[in-house]
Amino acid sequence: MSSFTFEYPLVFLLFILFFICSKWCKPKGVSIYFPNMAMLQKASKKNRWFLNTLKVLIVISLVTAMASPVKEDDIVVKNDKGYEISLILDASGSMQEYNKFEIVKEIVGDFIDQRKHDKLALSIFADFAYVAVPLTYDKKSIQRLLSRLEVGVAGKQRTALYEALFLSSNLFKTSKSKEKIAILLTDGMDNANTIPLAVAIKTAKKYDIKVYTIGVGRSSSFNPTVLQQIAKETGGQYFMGNSVEKLQEIYATINQLEKSEIKADKYVKRTYYFQYLLIFTWLFLMVYFYVGNKE
Repeated sequence: MSSFTFEYPLVFLLFILFFICSKWCKPKGVSIYFPNMAMLQKASKKNRWFLNTLKVLIVISLVTAMASPVKEDDIVVKNDKGYEISLILDASGSMQEYNKFEIVKEIVGDFIDQRKHDKLALSIFADFAYVAVPLTYDKKSIQRLLSRLEVGVAGKQRTALYEALFLSSNLFKTSKSKEKIAILLTDGMDNANTIPLAVAIKTAKKYDIKVYTIGVGRSSSFNPTVLQQIAKETGGQYFMGNSVEKLQEIYATINQLEKSEIKADKYVKRTYYFQYLLIFTWLFLMVYFYVGNKE
């Protein structure tokens, strides 16, 4: 929000003094009469009117400059105390059943839209794990890549769940955030055997990452005990999502549990304009003296 004001508005009282002096404080001088005075007065009438106009403009610009015109803009700054969140998605072959992967993508996309002040990352796993998008505030990049992901981008035969958790945890290696979260979604059990479960959990705990685990589909297809262990040891929670509605509810719950705390500060940005008025005053004075000396 912008507003225009004057720092010293009482200076405008000088206008009253100027007009009083213009009327009552006229200088007295010696009068010399010449023949044809009417002709001389007529010749100088235009110049006198112009000089009086300049005099008024000089006073107006000078007094206005002394009042210090200023434009004030209210600037709101948000001290971002948001979270750093790593989204870890299972893209193995089994996620193709019942269109699970496309459903999860849509729900995760909605979740991303709601985390406006957080830093997000996206990791994918199947035969192997990889970081699709490192931690970033650029939500559009994540949404764009998420929309293009398909089952099979990391293979279809295995589920490198522990490797995904380990790799995602290392994204926080240089993080200074006090709030670090991982949301791990899977419909299977780890069968890649690339990283031991203990190492994956230890890495997450090392960087103080709170892991929320979500089992999708039938409980027989994934290992609830392992997902519960990961969540419990890292301070997160375990959820089971066996329907679209349940998955939406889970992400909505996490969104409420881990809501960013944003403190808004306001300061006023001031832009001063007195210097421009002083330039006009100087120009008016130059013209006034030039025209006055020609008379």
